[in-house]
Amino acid sequence: MDGWWLADAWQHSPVYLVSWVFWLVFSITLHELGHGWAAIRCGDRTPIELGHMTWNPVVHIGTPGLIAFFLFGIAWGSMPVNPLRFRGRHDDLIVSAAGPAMNVGLSLVCGLALGLWIALAGGWASDHISIGSITLYNNVQTFLMLGCGLNAVLVVLNLLPIPPLDGSRILANVYAPYERLISHDNAPVAGLILFALVFFYGGDVLWTIGWGVNDFLSEGVLRLIAPRYFESN
Repeated sequence: MDGWWLADAWQHSPVYLVSWVFWLVFSITLHELGHGWAAIRCGDRTPIELGHMTWNPVVHIGTPGLIAFFLFGIAWGSMPVNPLRFRGRHDDLIVSAAGPAMNVGLSLVCGLALGLWIALAGGWASDHISIGSITLYNNVQTFLMLGCGLNAVLVVLNLLPIPPLDGSRILANVYAPYERLISHDNAPVAGLILFALVFFYGGDVLWTIGWGVNDFLSEGVLRLIAPRYFESN
């Protein structure tokens, strides 16, 4: 994109822009709440005590994330937890994995729903079921595609073993030398540099994975309930 992302996205498609805003904000919110719910189950009430167990996305994204979202169309979130209050040996791993697990669920739901939508609303599963509106058909398809693809990207991104991403805490819980490595004073700076490199130079790879997950799930549903879709395409 050559201009401001909001203007470019609106020019591309208002539905695309609305879908992007909804899914990014909702996915980050649910991701952080996943961490919070897991932390509470593991004995840490810090998310409740600090007022982060809320559906208000502003609480999770915060001012820096909102500024980045307004300027660049990307954002991040945070959930305060205190590992010292966890009861189990691997609770830190469970809490760290809970966020990406939420994105896995969202990606699955959207991908499967996309296949059902194409099959039923498009009339491929039955000659008696069709919405008859190309505009509505395409708009819902765009909405579900972005929901599936974006959440798949968030899963892969968050599982990278780079501080402060969740993957770094997961790996640290199963590999002690890595725990010592990311505890070094320079780890936050190194992690930020690595994250920037992945984001700017690996973005195309991440989205290739995201759209691949989208195609795999939706086509799986279509092959199961609407095989004639492939005969006509």
